[in-house]
Amino acid sequence: MSEAREPIKVMVVDDHPMWRDAVARDLAAAGFDVVATAGDGEQAVRRARATDPDVLVLDLNLPAKPGVQVCKEVVGADPALRVLVLSASGEHADVLEAVKSGATGYLLKSASTDELIDAVRRTAVGDPVFTPGLAGLVLGEYRRLASEPAPASGPDEPKAPQLTDRETEVLRLVAKGLSYKQIAERLVISHRTVQNHVQNTLGKLQLHNRVELVRYAIERGLDDE
Repeated sequence: MSEAREPIKVMVVDDHPMWRDAVARDLAAAGFDVVATAGDGEQAVRRARATDPDVLVLDLNLPAKPGVQVCKEVVGADPALRVLVLSASGEHADVLEAVKSGATGYLLKSASTDELIDAVRRTAVGDPVFTPGLAGLVLGEYRRLASEPAPASGPDEPKAPQLTDRETEVLRLVAKGLSYKQIAERLVISHRTVQNHVQNTLGKLQLHNRVELVRYAIERGLDDE
């Protein structure tokens, strides 16, 4: 018999009260523990630190402090916190800025309730979740950045950290866009083991989230192997 899992703790940030309340209500009805809501950026940062959610569902267009700044601050203070942007904007610049600020995923407000619920669940385990069409945009941007010449390293530059064969294997599959569940099935290991390998790799490489990890892997051509 499997142990009962603790519900995923979620915080909803949006400056429109009716929308914010509706999202919080839908998530609570789906079994999430909605630990807080906030209507502006300053309030969002304070309440996120006070309630320690697993996932922050965040609008970008906020008074007092923009959503991307909220994202930078809360992820900077707690790298384990996952941020799912829920925005009316599908502008490429907004998507890329959110991801570079530490967001794990980006969903448009035109998404259905079922899509939102699935996105929050996947975000909680670290899977990057994007409205169709946006994932390719993000990967394309990181490919472009990866193709730019890297700064020359000096003689005092520390050597690149050594990854184990299994960590490299997991990293390669992450770069190909596989979810943790898919990686676990392919390598015949547990979901938790995949998460541990990713966390170890992040620590060794001094990276903060899965998006940075994908960029690191693309820079080294691991996604093409």
